[in-house]
Amino acid sequence: MRENEITVPVYLATGFLDSGKTTFFNQTFSEDYFDIPELTLLIVCEEGEEEYDAGFLEGKNTVIEVVENQEDFTPKYLKKLDKKYRPARVMLEYNPLWGVQDLENMEMPRGWGIVQHIVLVDASSFQVYMANLKALFVEMIRNADMVDFNRASRDMDLPSFRRSVKVVNRRAQVLFENEEGVMMDMMNSTDGFVPYDLNADVIEIGDDDFGIFYVDAGENPGGYEGKTVRFLGQVLKSKKKGAGFFVPSRKAMTCCVEDIAYIGYMCKYDGSDDLAVGDWVRITAEVRYEDEPMYGETGPVLYLKDIQPADKPADEIVYFT
Repeated sequence: MRENEITVPVYLATGFLDSGKTTFFNQTFSEDYFDIPELTLLIVCEEGEEEYDAGFLEGKNTVIEVVENQEDFTPKYLKKLDKKYRPARVMLEYNPLWGVQDLENMEMPRGWGIVQHIVLVDASSFQVYMANLKALFVEMIRNADMVDFNRASRDMDLPSFRRSVKVVNRRAQVLFENEEGVMMDMMNSTDGFVPYDLNADVIEIGDDDFGIFYVDAGENPGGYEGKTVRFLGQVLKSKKKGAGFFVPSRKAMTCCVEDIAYIGYMCKYDGSDDLAVGDWVRITAEVRYEDEPMYGETGPVLYLKDIQPADKPADEIVYFT
C-alpha cells in the first residue's frame, strides 16, 4: 500500500524479548507530541518484564489488546479489531519470532499501513543474538527505519554493531542509549574506528577489511571524498559495450550461506571492456560522491588510477567486524 493511501498509520516496534519495546512505547506515550483526541489501539504480541499501566493508557485514549499465540494473529483478527475500535492509529509491539516478513506480507485492514518500523536491541545481548539468531535479526532490520541499541556502553564494539545493521540496511538510522536511557554521543559513522589510516596518501584497505570499507565509505563521505584508496576486488561489469565502468567487488555474507551476495562500488574506467568478469584485480582509485542512478542515491564513485592483476585472497568471503 502506498503511504498516501494510509489512513490508519501503524507504528511497528520489534525486538527480541526484553529488548525494550514496552519501555520505548511507554516513553512515546509520555511525550506531549503523542497526544491526539482520537483513539489509539495498542497491540502487544508478547509480554516481558515491563508492563503497561491500564490507567495511564486510558488517560492517553489508548486501548490495549494482547495476542498470546501466533496463530491468533491473523488478517481476520486485525479486521475484527478495526471494526471494534475504529482506531486513528495503531501501535504494534510485535514478536519477531512470528516472522517479520510474514507481517510485512500480511493483508491488513483497509487504510492500515506501516509508516515506521523501529527495532529495539539490548546491546548487552547483541553478540548472543548474532551467534544464535542472526537470520531473525537480519529479517527484523532489513526494512527498519531505525535500530535503537539500548543498555549500551563504550566498552562494547559499537562500531561493529552499527556495521552489522548498515550492511543489511543502509538507510536505517542507528542509535545507541546507555543504561540510563541517555542517548550516547556517537559519531554518524565508523570514522575513527576503521582498521586503516584515513589520512594516508593512499588508503590501503586490507583484504579482510573490504566489508568495513564498503559500509564506512557509504556512510562517511567526509572521510573519503577526494581520497585515494587501494584494495583487492573481483571484476563485475555491465554486458553493455562501452559502459565505461566496472565494479571491483567482493562476496559478502550478511546472514548465512544462502545470503551471500556481491558488494562493491562503481569504478569509472574507459578500458572496462577489456576486463574479464571474475578476474581478481588490485585497484587504486580516487573516491568521489555523486548522484548515481545505479545506486538510486548519492554514493561513492571510484575513478581508476591504476589496476593490476592479482591472486584471489585466502578467504573470498568478507565480513563486517
